Amino acid sequence: MIERVVATAGHVDHGKSTLVRALTGIETDRWEEERRRGLTIDLGFAWTRLPSGREVSFVDVPGHERFLGNMLAGLGPAPVVCFVVAADEGWQAQSDDHRDALAALGIATGVLVITRADLAEDGGRAALARARTELAGTGLAGAPAVTVSARTGQGIDELRTVLDDVLEHAPEPRADAPVRLWIDRAFSISGAGTVVTGTLATGTLHPGDRLTLLGAQGDAARDGGAQVLVRGLQSREESARELGPVCRAAVNLRGTDLEGIGRGDALVTPGAFEAVDLVDVRRTTGEALDEVPREVTVHAGTAAVPARVRDLGPQHARLALERPLPLRVGDRMLLRGSGEHAVLGGVQILDVDPPALTRRGTGKRRSTELGTMDPHGDAAHETARRGAIRADLLARRGIAVPDPLPSGILRAGEWLVAEQAITAWARALRKAVRAEHERDALSAGITRGAALDLLARDGTVPERSASPMPDASLLSLVLPAAGLATQGGRIVDPAHAVGLGAAEAQVAALEERLRAHPFRAPEADDLAALHLGARELAAAAKQGRLLRLPDGVVLLPTAPALAMRELARLEQPFTASAARRALGTTRRVAIPLLEHLDARGWTRRVDGSSREVVR
Repeated sequence: MIERVVATAGHVDHGKSTLVRALTGIETDRWEEERRRGLTIDLGFAWTRLPSGREVSFVDVPGHERFLGNMLAGLGPAPVVCFVVAADEGWQAQSDDHRDALAALGIATGVLVITRADLAEDGGRAALARARTELAGTGLAGAPAVTVSARTGQGIDELRTVLDDVLEHAPEPRADAPVRLWIDRAFSISGAGTVVTGTLATGTLHPGDRLTLLGAQGDAARDGGAQVLVRGLQSREESARELGPVCRAAVNLRGTDLEGIGRGDALVTPGAFEAVDLVDVRRTTGEALDEVPREVTVHAGTAAVPARVRDLGPQHARLALERPLPLRVGDRMLLRGSGEHAVLGGVQILDVDPPALTRRGTGKRRSTELGTMDPHGDAAHETARRGAIRADLLARRGIAVPDPLPSGILRAGEWLVAEQAITAWARALRKAVRAEHERDALSAGITRGAALDLLARDGTVPERSASPMPDASLLSLVLPAAGLATQGGRIVDPAHAVGLGAAEAQVAALEERLRAHPFRAPEADDLAALHLGARELAAAAKQGRLLRLPDGVVLLPTAPALAMRELARLEQPFTASAARRALGTTRRVAIPLLEHLDARGWTRRVDGSSREVVR
């Protein structure tokens, strides 16, 4: 049976810790100061078994405004909440903050609990009515409500049953999803080493798993994080061979020291997340984004990171985080300020790889674009704006690739490519190849590497971004669209009639000379006098005008067939000297020509000094 995790929420001193203790028998206040002051300061943890047999863990959060950051660290990764309001005090200031935090983080599953019913003359009816009013319009508007007294035991069994039912109908977590465990505690155990804890909301952990630790210290996040090994697992103080969602997980790590690890760091599946520090977001709750302070604290998971806000209108903004976090499109985050109303509101990530806004008017255009974007990601849009993007990169950013692909999107190997980009790239590549032919009539075309460089630089693609550029598989789509082909490893225009330019007259003179004396190959000085260098000879050979043999021997393409006619008349087998005399040439020409005939299978060696014609 799937385990669940429930966080508490509510005003300070409304009985959250007492309620958890009544449900579980576990004291959640871990610190001496908390017990001395009777005030929850940091996160507390407890667990129990519900009537159905389902295991449930509780994350007890502080309610005091001074510890709002700690509260958000416990609430962030938890999918279900017990919202607590005391019957004798009713709705209070931090009730507002906690309600706003739940709305900002998109938590819409939970139970409303009216505590200390024994201290209210009306048994908590007024507190319940006020709480219903205050929660209207939030995800908890229709949540079931239970009135309890932890001191007398009233309603505790009913709360267990209601919690069981709520958890039964809560959204199913994905056990096969990548792991992203936001760390809320880190400590060291003698003989075991470093241990981190957190709420495992998705994915599955096993001893022996290799994970990436993304932390706040140094540039580890930007450099891809530190690779660690899962040495062991615990949940509810019991060792486990496997932990799935949703559960409280204690992970014993090998490959890292405790120093530098803390709340807000994350353990993730290697390669499954990008650590990003610039995101475009949409307002979901709270203040308009063009009215929030320019500097805020962003809460995501258990992390609290300072950020600069560039508003893109009331509904959208760009957040520049002080350090990278493993975030995806669709993630919910909370913005917090330092004023009286600490919870400014909630946002949802629309883009983790936003375009630069450097030109006048780009901010306004970006705001319009963000207004059309799907908060869960759109593979077609992401592909079109970049021209091409790897499918696995979209997955890392939390964007599903539909099957079949949307209209206008094609696949080239691991890449998704927009048809409009193929058209633009084809036009640019065709122009470059034709310009190369016009610039140099002897050119063999442009290399594949040069073609890809051109596509990377081409400004006709809708948007350049930080995404890696396509590999050679892109050319399989662009070349046909451009009407281009590959010859000899280079890209050419098949319709282009390649000439020899200024070398045409010299090559024609050499052809005339060789037609008169087919086996009297020109010497190096002769070629130099004709201004025929390696490039000119290579171009003429490619066009079938000349035949180039080793050692600088240049003949007509008909020379091998003419030679075979003469060699067939010789007594078989024959020597190289006999062949040289029959052809009326020199040893410098005869040897490479005979080896060429051997390679074509027209002649073959009989022994070390003789050959024969293959009949």
